[in-house]
Amino acid sequence: MKAFVQMETDLRLESSLWVENRRCAAVLTGWHFKWTEVDKRSRDKSTVSVPVAEVVGVEEGKVEVLPHKTVEDTDKDFTVFYVKRSSSTGSCGLLWRLGRTQFSCPSRVLRDQWIKNLRIAVKTHTPLRPHRLLVFINPFGGKKQARQIFHSLVAPLFELAGISSHVIVTERANQARDHLLKKDLTGFDGVVCVGGDGMFSEVLHGAIGRTQQEAGTCENDPGVTLQPCPLHIGIIPAGSTDCVCYATVGVIDPVTSALHIIIVHHGFALVRYSVSLLGYGFYGDVLVESEKHRWMGPLRYDYSGSMVYLSNRSYTGTVQYLPADPLLSSPRDNTRCLSGCSVCSRSTERLFPNSSDSGSLYSSYSGHFHNDLEGEWVTVEGRFKCVSLTCMSSSCARSPLGLSPSAHLADGTGDLVLVWDTNPLSFLKFLYRHTSTEDQFDLPFVEVHRVKAVRFCMAGDTKEEEIRGLSAETDIEAGGHVRSGSRNGSQQHLAEKATGTVTTSVEKTVTPFTWCLCCKKPSAVSVWNCDGEILPFTDISCKIHGQLVRLYARGIEDKAAIHHCSQERDTCNMTCMIGKSLP
Repeated sequence: MKAFVQMETDLRLESSLWVENRRCAAVLTGWHFKWTEVDKRSRDKSTVSVPVAEVVGVEEGKVEVLPHKTVEDTDKDFTVFYVKRSSSTGSCGLLWRLGRTQFSCPSRVLRDQWIKNLRIAVKTHTPLRPHRLLVFINPFGGKKQARQIFHSLVAPLFELAGISSHVIVTERANQARDHLLKKDLTGFDGVVCVGGDGMFSEVLHGAIGRTQQEAGTCENDPGVTLQPCPLHIGIIPAGSTDCVCYATVGVIDPVTSALHIIIVHHGFALVRYSVSLLGYGFYGDVLVESEKHRWMGPLRYDYSGSMVYLSNRSYTGTVQYLPADPLLSSPRDNTRCLSGCSVCSRSTERLFPNSSDSGSLYSSYSGHFHNDLEGEWVTVEGRFKCVSLTCMSSSCARSPLGLSPSAHLADGTGDLVLVWDTNPLSFLKFLYRHTSTEDQFDLPFVEVHRVKAVRFCMAGDTKEEEIRGLSAETDIEAGGHVRSGSRNGSQQHLAEKATGTVTTSVEKTVTPFTWCLCCKKPSAVSVWNCDGEILPFTDISCKIHGQLVRLYARGIEDKAAIHHCSQERDTCNMTCMIGKSLP
């Protein structure tokens, strides 16, 4: 029997262990834990290699955690739990599962040695793994299973990883936000919300609001520079849509999200105040209609979307936007924001040019947006089916590519999508393309811009009292001509800017607009849908604050890249074995 420890080099521990009565050569280095079956006669000996950073926990004896915890205490056995990846049908990301392997040692001394060194290795290479989390559970969201999801699937994983949780089951709206704004948060490494996008929005606003309070920053000042939040935020999906979770992890799966929270220790995806969608027109109307049918559960969104579509509404408005640098990225460049995204990495250097580590982000953040918002604003006016701004792809299970497939999480920009008034069949084509791989922007009545800031107001001289009176529906004369901005005109602005010529307003005439028969009294104004919450006013000003919040998520992993790496590793192992067998 060979066993030795060599702490001063990369090699930590090596010995023979048994896995299901098969003898294996096990090696623990500083970065990986590997075991290879040695009694197999075939040259094609499989090796299992687990990164130390992805080891969730090490337990004495034969232990099972999910679906129920069982422990068989034996003197010579130990169990290693780690992350295993698998493809997910219908999702763009990978499912993370709790891998589990039981090892048997020839002696208890050797077993204790393995447990000790494995735990030391995990602690050494994951110094930022959370130790104490504040957990908010929304028992009313989605299918009302958030409490069961946490206690049956998430809590056992946290316990296995040595993470303690202070759990609060919310009883009213904005309870989580108020708690974060007012209560003592000392000792917590992060906040976890178990619920949907609305619950995440609560936690987001509470965490950012608390940071601004402590920094003495006035959130109501539209020109102020907001300070980044030091608390990480984790999401356990238990809502109706779970758009934020899908866009940051790639799948809607509580176990995957819990494992992201546990093992993520380097790199982070980041979000802004409006996390997934700020939408006016169609998206706002769907939300208002769905609130009338909450008794239907998640089906209310399908029903409400159909009713609003049949209403065939459009709204006049003036949109102003500050374009981002088109040389850095474009919403039509067909890139995807995946784990290790190069666009977001370069943006971090641009957003924080004087920072060398995460601890200096606060000082380097100050004053950035004052200069970054300088530039020529573009103004377009007309009648829109919908106006939306998203700081991420906003993908979900029903829309795998999202509202803007090439949007990036942490580049300090957002994608502004303008859908001009058009006939119902054309608008249906636009909506349908969200569920397929077709380009939803490749339509004559749709345009998309990468922006740093957006303003929206009612077109014309509408009084403030009329804008706020959203409950009073106003009749609009059917038919007639409306003024609208040109897609080509807005794109032309970007080209003319380089030559010093600026176009601030462009007009065109569209075909007469006809109301659908089922919409007898259309409202003159819509509302804003802000991450599933209604903003009951029309005029709005938006500024993208890049990298305000750290999220417990590694990002969507590229299936093709992981498959390629796996093939290369298998080829390398085969080459090494052939080389060793040569005389």
